[in-house]
Amino acid sequence: MTFRIGPRTSQIIAHAVLLLMTAVMVIVLFFIIFYVLKNGVGQISLEFLTGKTREMGKEGGILPSIVGTVFITLVATIIATPLGVGSAVYLVEYTHTGPVRRLISFGADCLAGVPSIIFGLFGFIFFVIKMHLGWSILSGGLTLAVMILPTIIRTSEEAIKSVPHSYREISYSLGGGKLDTILRVVLPTALPGILTGIILGIGRAVGETAAVIFTAGSSLGMPTSVFSSTRTLAVHFYILAREGISMDKAYGTAAVLIIIILTINFIAYRLMHRFIARYY
Repeated sequence: MTFRIGPRTSQIIAHAVLLLMTAVMVIVLFFIIFYVLKNGVGQISLEFLTGKTREMGKEGGILPSIVGTVFITLVATIIATPLGVGSAVYLVEYTHTGPVRRLISFGADCLAGVPSIIFGLFGFIFFVIKMHLGWSILSGGLTLAVMILPTIIRTSEEAIKSVPHSYREISYSLGGGKLDTILRVVLPTALPGILTGIILGIGRAVGETAAVIFTAGSSLGMPTSVFSSTRTLAVHFYILAREGISMDKAYGTAAVLIIIILTINFIAYRLMHRFIARYY
């Protein structure tokens, strides 16, 4: 005798299982955020945020690390965004099949699966040594740009694919050329998805440690140019915790890092929803 579950019962079970999975994920996420903030918020003060680092991080603040994190992330985003979006536009709008498309897609997939330590080694050999950029913000930003490029390409590609083909046909029927259609119709419509990819890339760049410590160094001084060595917040937290310099300062740095990432995501999603509301 075969036991068979009815469609309504199976739907209830599937809904309950998926709800449970979602709840577990949300609980774990909020537990991590709560634990770090609980141990680190007490360390955050005006002096901690605006002071210079002293005694290897045991005393003082984290302003040089904040500035270094912002500069490196900005360099990586400025370089990776046009390359990633441009590659996605080429893949969707100018190629359909063929070896070039397969090569670019294969390369993006391979880069997405490469461990960050390998990117750090590549950046150290190529940017730091071969190109004589030294341990600097520029070397770290270029390395992070290569690392986040696959994320931007893939998310932008899917966002552009989701634009209905009828939008393009209407633009062509009104006399719009290929480039005009892409710039004025396709990209504005796909912008929310493209922004999502850029946000994910920024989040990964801000929290990266291995790739940055090999290329940007770990200087505690205030960076003065893109050729200055610097220590990002993630690297600063890693060194404080690994070497046991000050766990209190490490938790405070981690709390600031989480707050920055949450703030970036909040602002970006607010801007994205305003854009969607304006055009839809």
